Amino acid sequence: MPRQTWTSRLTYVLTVAGATIGFGATWRFPYLVGENGGGAYVLTFIIAMFLVGVPIILVENVIGRRAMCNCVDAFAKPVNGKTPHPAWKLCGYGALVGAFGILAYYMVIGGWVLAYIANILMSIVGMDGLDLSAPVTKELTESFYQEHIVNAPLDITVYTLVFVWINYIILKRGVIAGIERSVRYLMPLLFICLIVMVIRNLTLEGASEGIRFYLMPDFSKITPSLFLMVLGQVFFALSLGFGVMITLSSHLDAKEHLIKTASITGVINTLIAVMCGFMIFPSLFSAGLSPDSGPSLVFKTLPIAFSQIHGGNFFALVFFLLLIVAAFTTSITIYQVMIAVLNEKFGIRLNGAINIVLLGVFIFGNLPCVLSSSVLKDVTFLDRSVFDAFDFISGNICFVLTALGSTLFAGYVLKEEAMMELSNHGAFKGAVIRLWYGYVRYVIPVIIAVIFVYGLI
Repeated sequence: MPRQTWTSRLTYVLTVAGATIGFGATWRFPYLVGENGGGAYVLTFIIAMFLVGVPIILVENVIGRRAMCNCVDAFAKPVNGKTPHPAWKLCGYGALVGAFGILAYYMVIGGWVLAYIANILMSIVGMDGLDLSAPVTKELTESFYQEHIVNAPLDITVYTLVFVWINYIILKRGVIAGIERSVRYLMPLLFICLIVMVIRNLTLEGASEGIRFYLMPDFSKITPSLFLMVLGQVFFALSLGFGVMITLSSHLDAKEHLIKTASITGVINTLIAVMCGFMIFPSLFSAGLSPDSGPSLVFKTLPIAFSQIHGGNFFALVFFLLLIVAAFTTSITIYQVMIAVLNEKFGIRLNGAINIVLLGVFIFGNLPCVLSSSVLKDVTFLDRSVFDAFDFISGNICFVLTALGSTLFAGYVLKEEAMMELSNHGAFKGAVIRLWYGYVRYVIPVIIAVIFVYGLI
């Protein structure tokens, strides 16, 4: 049976954009900007995106489209008639471990977002919930977070199950009928929500202070350590090392121009991440709130800002709807990485593979993360809670090592075949292809190795 391919470049780009525009852009990027100098972080992020991010996207696109299979077997396809050493498959298995790790806590954050959406809706219809129609205090948002997120494992388990169930509905229809078709509707919805929020926040009184903080870089804060920190966010934002790019590009038409698609992906991801800042920092500064509250920025601090603007409940609802849509477009593609391996490599039927992956992640990943702040609060691994351990192992070890292995595989195993794939076997010519190859072979591995060491330290 011929492998399914994306119906057009647009649908592929939208799917890849959806895969990369998740909590990395809507939750993680804004709080890191707030903690690390505002404009200095944003400028460094844009530079790192195109200096490192796009070249590694091309590495994974080359590996995926050339192999046209799952992320494990992609490292076993013969090169010039010779099968690569079996150890290269560890790159694919590393991506699977990382994908499991990120889904373990990612789906739980999705449950948190659904909890906020449900409680805001309840307040709108007159029930007891999170009412942001009038100014609220930091104590109230902190109390709500503790009561409805930290100390409500049963509620969060149910919300997480709802999030998983909707992913299941989409995934069981397959790559094209399920993932591609859903992204066609979800991405426009995401853009609409984002534009509504940006326009509203830019018109707030005092928004200019937030814009100045966000866009005016303090060059003294741009340091090597900041650059390395930003590179870690670029990996997270672009799903590099997750196996996502390899899996999605394995369904890409052989005639597609990889350099164009990778560049468009980088531009869209950067644009969305920057726009997410515009819907957050103007409202924070308008409300006189500090932007450096860390991971709790979205869940504890931002609701205070929403409560101080006209129509606070509505705009909070739109914001959290945007978050959950972005999370859906990412989670379905990460799940697909694991499903494709079970389906293609181990011959498990699609429905069975979906059941195994979603149930396995829920039992061994989601539940421990939900309970990490209650029943399992005294359980630590690497001096971290269960929740934070999943984040650290997937983000700082698995993904970085997988990206490093992929880069070395392209540069030292595929060699000329990598350039041939990038050029569509000679259809596209230019010095940029050989320049990319030299950059990937000699420079990118060093950068990734430094990121890995920095992440561990």
